[in-house]
Amino acid sequence: MTNNENAPQTATQTATQTLAPTPRLNFAKAAPKAFKAVIGLDAAARDGLDPALVELIQIRASLLNGCAYCLHMHTSDARKAGEDEARLHMVGVWREARNFFTEKEQAALDLTEAVTLVHRGGIPDDVYARAAAQFDETELGHVLALIFTINTWNRIALSTAKVAGEDER
Repeated sequence: MTNNENAPQTATQTATQTLAPTPRLNFAKAAPKAFKAVIGLDAAARDGLDPALVELIQIRASLLNGCAYCLHMHTSDARKAGEDEARLHMVGVWREARNFFTEKEQAALDLTEAVTLVHRGGIPDDVYARAAAQFDETELGHVLALIFTINTWNRIALSTAKVAGEDER
């Protein structure tokens, strides 16, 4: 085998390069005030919410957004917090595995999908009503803020090519 730099790349080499992006801008250093503001929103959103619910919401949004960095981080955090491994495996197919999740968690996952995929037609009234029936007004505000926040984190991680497995917190 030659070491010709001009030789065409194999499919394996191209896939490997695609799967392991080179990190881009360090957002925290480039825009520290904005980064701190997102951290503040994240902390405020979590206030008063069940930590297991927080992780489920973050995992579902990260799956929908294709954010491996955040998905790895939040599944790891969920495991450390004692989350059941079987439930983690079912988050992506929660509708088919409803028995793994409470009514409250299902309502939050449904709302997470609607907000994350808002471009598909907004937030359906029945999805919002289901969530409003499971959460009081304050909790619902925090759930929405958390969904907004994880979508922001996903976009930061994807835009700056964060590498899954390299938790920089």
